[in-house]
Amino acid sequence: MTIPSERTRAILAAEQMLVDLLDPLKTPRVPRVIRQRALRVLRHYPWAVHMKQTAGKCPEIWGEPT
Repeated sequence: MTIPSERTRAILAAEQMLVDLLDPLKTPRVPRVIRQRALRVLRHYPWAVHMKQTAGKCPEIWGEPT
């Protein structure tokens, strides 16, 4: 069973993965189309501040990453 802090940590890790996909030094040989998709997803991705706000309103879903 996934607990709220694990769920939040997964979202933050996914964000970091998308950011890393944009950096050719961290992820060489990634096709341009993948970098473009990562950028499009990140445009609408929740920021850490949004995660914190929703954690306060929905603690059974989101939590502080441990």
